Amino acid sequence: MSAITTTTATPTPTDDAVASFSSPPRVRLRITRRGRRVVSTAVGLLVAGVVGGVLLAGPGAVASDTAGAASFDYVTVDGGDTLWQVASEIAPTKDPRDVISDIVQLNNLSSTEVAAGQSLAVPAQYSD
Repeated sequence: MSAITTTTATPTPTDDAVASFSSPPRVRLRITRRGRRVVSTAVGLLVAGVVGGVLLAGPGAVASDTAGAASFDYVTVDGGDTLWQVASEIAPTKDPRDVISDIVQLNNLSSTEVAAGQSLAVPAQYSD
């Protein structure tokens, strides 16, 4: 009888084979134009939400039971008078433009036009 010897040879891995099994191939991430738009829109909405939240959660008006320090008197406009004339009469040493500006703000006037008989609030600093 003759004996046949068989051996199974295991191949030795080469360096290239070991390198290919040890780490997966690198894939470059590519973002399309549409993808860039989606990402930039998402970031923009996130920033707008944060800014809106900060503005809404910011300090609000505080109510108190004390009256304001503003005091004023009333002046009645004569027929034919302008706001410039009223300002010159109540504060002759002050610049009439400043006085007119204060009167307009205090009375919440939409313009500098006044009518005869109109009652205007005048800051107390000018009526002294």
